[in-house]
Amino acid sequence: MSVMKNRAVLRWLVPVTAGVAVIGGGAAVGTFAAGADPALPPRSAAQLLEDLRTSRLDGLSGTVVQRADLGLPPIAALAGQATGNDLAGLVSGTHTLRVWYGGEDRQRLALVDTLGEQDILRNGRDVWTWNSRENTATHRVLPADAPDRATVPATPADAADRALEAIDPTTAVTVGRTATVAGRSAYELVLTPRDKASLVHQVRIALDAKEHVPLRLQVLADGQDEPAFQVAFTQVDFRTPEADQFRFNPPPGVKVTEATEGERPGPAGKRFDRKDAEKPDVGTVGTGWTTVVVAKIGDAATGGGAKPGADAPDAQMLSKVLGDLPKVSGDWGSGRLLSGKLFSVLLTDDGRVIAGLVTPERLYEAAKG
Repeated sequence: MSVMKNRAVLRWLVPVTAGVAVIGGGAAVGTFAAGADPALPPRSAAQLLEDLRTSRLDGLSGTVVQRADLGLPPIAALAGQATGNDLAGLVSGTHTLRVWYGGEDRQRLALVDTLGEQDILRNGRDVWTWNSRENTATHRVLPADAPDRATVPATPADAADRALEAIDPTTAVTVGRTATVAGRSAYELVLTPRDKASLVHQVRIALDAKEHVPLRLQVLADGQDEPAFQVAFTQVDFRTPEADQFRFNPPPGVKVTEATEGERPGPAGKRFDRKDAEKPDVGTVGTGWTTVVVAKIGDAATGGGAKPGADAPDAQMLSKVLGDLPKVSGDWGSGRLLSGKLFSVLLTDDGRVIAGLVTPERLYEAAKG
């Protein structure tokens, strides 16, 4: 299987969030490798990209540690509670995940913390989510014509293809230093935005020198020496996992919910209707690293109050989270602002969400349109 030609594989192998979205505490297992840089034969950026494009992967398992220091207020965890999705808490702190990849239709992700474990598994057309803390599980059967893509969220999802799609005239691609990651020698591919308006200074991808698989990704914010976001394998095995790793046997007493067509399973045993995830009336402003996404979501964008019929207390908590954001205004209108080291999000009072890897000033410019 070609890694570059299959987005599902990329979502699993490149541990990064690089896009116009909020990028997402437990005890970390293992440490990131440090020490002398390994001596490797010189490779150009073009050669490393070709290595990545032609690499093949049949299986993988390992431990991934994610660290995020995005300069966010402590609302990320609250947002996760409000939506019933503990995985949303990945936008801050340090988290340990175990991953298994056995092909396009066999994946497993386990988020481990001090209070329990959450597993998401795909085995053929069967998708399971399990929450050990609440002892709940959700089962879904994919339709026969479901696309061959990773159903299980990656670490994080949709990261690899977004980072690699950024390689255009707005991006300088160079070779960094060699590194040791999870005990393996690696080359480093460096993506640098040319547009100084971007809050992203560099994206650094460490590629396994033998398997040509990404082992670590670091995102550095403008003006910062330490990564604002880093995900890396601390242990990795390129052998195909045993089939038993992808079979879910509900523990005694577990409450199992069957998701119907049109629904997707939620991590805490909740169900979300597919129409709830639709994003109508979405557009973009600008190009490359300074692209700004503009979405019309309704009058409740700034958390001015729960929608009629909204489920309380979840809707009330989400409303409070948004209501705690600082107020901003200008010739574009008014709203609330969420800003971090790598991105800014503007929620306007007229029901728009405007977001990008840019300064708030760039969002205000987009809000005028």
